Amino acid sequence: MQKKHQNKKLPKIRLIKRQEIWTLTAQGWGVFFASVIALMFFAITNLHPFLAVTSPVKAADTLVVDGWLSDNEIKQAAAEFQQRGSYRQIITIGSTIEQGYYLSEYKTFAEITAATLNKLGIPKEKLIPVYNPKVIRNRTHESAVTLLQWILKSNLPIKSINLLTADAHARRSWMIFKNVFYPQIEVGIIAAKPLDYDSNNWWKTSEGVRVTISEAIAYLYALLVSWKT
Repeated sequence: MQKKHQNKKLPKIRLIKRQEIWTLTAQGWGVFFASVIALMFFAITNLHPFLAVTSPVKAADTLVVDGWLSDNEIKQAAAEFQQRGSYRQIITIGSTIEQGYYLSEYKTFAEITAATLNKLGIPKEKLIPVYNPKVIRNRTHESAVTLLQWILKSNLPIKSINLLTADAHARRSWMIFKNVFYPQIEVGIIAAKPLDYDSNNWWKTSEGVRVTISEAIAYLYALLVSWKT
């Protein structure tokens, strides 16, 4: 028998191939770009108002003020306390000051803010500074937890609070505080108006863009985390 040698064919190597694809027409591209522009316009006009939410509890018995606010924002807190009429006290919250610690009479932002409010006409007996330890991450959450623990230990009859904080920071703070304080204490929110930029035209200044975009990203992050203690 003779052996038949069969030639084996080598596989063909193809680097490209022809195929049909769907693509947008001129009208389709027009609709696409129009949609993108509309989405950008919607974001510009609605993003900051969404973040800088104000929804106070009408008869809240306590006003809580973030200690790291500017003097202009603290002045708004004093006006809020004097105008609403239902508050029995103001609680200021804040950690150790980051500069001037060895020179300053006050060692925490909570103390500095309370002293500033006193200079603005709020009686000293109405002011309660509450120190919260400084942490690297999740600072708003730690502030809420520390404050709730302090309230429960102090036995103060607090049923509802309004938290006053920086404008675009309000939405995230409100969400976190509500989750931490529920169901013991009802939480409302007040967004202080900024002095560094026009909140209605936030995209026209670098400070407005920096604050709004960073707070939007932080809010999205906060949505993915459970803040319940």
